[in-house]
Amino acid sequence: MKKIQRALISVSDKAGVVEFSRALAAAGVELLSTGGTAKALREADLEVTDVSDFTGFPEMLDGRVKTLHPKVHGGLLYIRDHAEHEETITQHGIQPIDLVCVNLYPFEQTVAQPDVSFADAVEQIDIGGPAMLRSAAKNMAAVTVVCDPADYSRVVQSIQENDGNTTSELRVELAQKVFARVAAYNAAIASYLAQQAPPAASEGSVPPLVLSYPAGTPLRYGENPHQEAALYCEPASQEATLAHATPLHGKELSYNNYLDGDAALESVRELVGIPGVSIIKHSNPCGYATGPTLAAAFEAAWAGDPVSAFGSVIAVTQTVDLAMAECLKGRFVEVLIAPDYAPDALEFLQQKSKDLRILKLHQPLQALAPGQAIRQISGGLLVQDRDIGLAANWFTPTAQTFPEDKHVLAEFGMKVCKHIKSNAIALVHEYQPGFHALLGMGAGQPNRVDSLRKLALARACENLDLMFEKAKVYGQTPKQFRHEKLNECVLISDAFFPFADSIDHAAEAGISYIVQPGGSKRDEEVVSACDRYGIAMAFTGMRHFRH
Repeated sequence: MKKIQRALISVSDKAGVVEFSRALAAAGVELLSTGGTAKALREADLEVTDVSDFTGFPEMLDGRVKTLHPKVHGGLLYIRDHAEHEETITQHGIQPIDLVCVNLYPFEQTVAQPDVSFADAVEQIDIGGPAMLRSAAKNMAAVTVVCDPADYSRVVQSIQENDGNTTSELRVELAQKVFARVAAYNAAIASYLAQQAPPAASEGSVPPLVLSYPAGTPLRYGENPHQEAALYCEPASQEATLAHATPLHGKELSYNNYLDGDAALESVRELVGIPGVSIIKHSNPCGYATGPTLAAAFEAAWAGDPVSAFGSVIAVTQTVDLAMAECLKGRFVEVLIAPDYAPDALEFLQQKSKDLRILKLHQPLQALAPGQAIRQISGGLLVQDRDIGLAANWFTPTAQTFPEDKHVLAEFGMKVCKHIKSNAIALVHEYQPGFHALLGMGAGQPNRVDSLRKLALARACENLDLMFEKAKVYGQTPKQFRHEKLNECVLISDAFFPFADSIDHAAEAGISYIVQPGGSKRDEEVVSACDRYGIAMAFTGMRHFRH
């Protein structure tokens, strides 16, 4: 294999390019370049030939056309030692280009800026760069292509160790990286344009969905030890996400940790602006609360299901202080996710356990924002809007009016219920004035009455019995205590009640306030049951299935 004779270098990200070019020049490689890159190399006292001089054709159209020329692409694409190709390039005075170093216009960074104009975004769509990268990558048998500054040192080392050229194995690896980068770049452009485009002309049609992710990070295993797994991160994220969170302590996250962590983060977004805690087990909130402090919210959330909270994943809305950190003493928690940590709190948590994963969000925590949720099925993808609403309206069809002083508690209940797997039932209470907690929930059952009777009410009654013992209430039996407390709770259902049997069980337990979407063929039957028991029920007009 011949030595690399000539390199074309044209980069937007100039980090390390001078040192890379100097190493190439030291290896006897002629440098071609354009615009700002050529200027930077000359300022570093490197000898550079402008591409316009190399092609004999000037840059034009504000630099839009400079490398789209046969002398560039012919020099990249011709097959070395192919008689006809060699004759053609000789006939047309085309010289070989053996190495291309290009990174693309910063389109992703541009469109991530707030209020970027459409014209400015379009101007950052690179044409010549991807074309050169693809030409060089296609001819990987002879041409080395570099699109990532992280690979500069590897390329230089290979040249130094292989008599002035790179190995075929490295060239293939770099070519694959190029096609992945160009795919990601095109995907970003397609995604941006899809957001700008007017509604599809044909009714019912949707634009193509193009997804591309950079190289993933291997995980120890998937949901089970016999399954391999990896994490792929979106190149740029403008909101706080688990995938981009900074690990401060503890072991690597597992596949299941990521699933539960994402559920914790998504649910706690509902409580942004106040001290709030979401405790997740197997993707369901088993504890959920607000409080005057983060520590108070944590204790109220933990009390929602102390058994299930063992080995849980927790997300909070505010900076973890020492008081909050000390709440974890003696409690086994897998992962803690927060916007930040006070120094003394972080030190305490790091000393508490070597295994506790402590994650700091890379962006400020904000409420749920519009976006897409994507789920894979066999042979395809399901794409839907994120579920960011709570209620479409508020209507009380029962004779008993839903009291104004229960609306805030009901809203809290809807926030947690929408994050519980269907069929979902949430029982919430105001554990101290102005602050709320999940008292019991039913999740993932094939019928709603089981979620209510066997799970949510059963869990709430267990928790109330613990409260009764702790409060040392005199003059009441545990049953009376439970009935009194449940009478002040709000019961939330993620979807309508198909039959009145759930109302029967709720009334027997002492429930006086119910919130549900409505919309069943038997709504009248359900409303009549509520009227019979004196229950106030509100319809929201918005279902929150979570499969």
